[in-house]
Amino acid sequence: MIQTENINEARKQIDKLSKEGKQVVVQGSSIEFNRLILENKRVNMLILSHTNKKDKLKQKDSGLNHVLCNITKENNIVLAFDMNELKVEDKKLKASMLARWQQNIDLIKKSKCKIKLINGNSNSFYFLLTLGLPTDLAKEAVS
Repeated sequence: MIQTENINEARKQIDKLSKEGKQVVVQGSSIEFNRLILENKRVNMLILSHTNKKDKLKQKDSGLNHVLCNITKENNIVLAFDMNELKVEDKKLKASMLARWQQNIDLIKKSKCKIKLINGNSNSFYFLLTLGLPTDLAKEAVS
């Protein structure tokens, strides 16, 4: 898994992993970083990050928008959500992260991107349904 916020370093690691024939999984960051990563066709999965973001007045900064969802679908990249991200003590932070999750799920629902849930448990399917993900996408995400 590639965990850097430097796009040049990420591109070098993507090239290295794809030449070795390995899965390329990148930890997401800002919306600009995510766009540059999603435009690379050798990336297999982008793990969305919902922490440490600055929200706007009418929109949550969730690291995803409708343009990125279309790029994701075209390049056949899987968007991943990490359940460990929600294991925080601060309830206000957890509420804002859940709002970002819900905004991203709404975008994924409209564009029908591939989705995967990481570090989930047996109740993860119902959790995704609660956030508004359709049944077929929720089954695909937890499998």
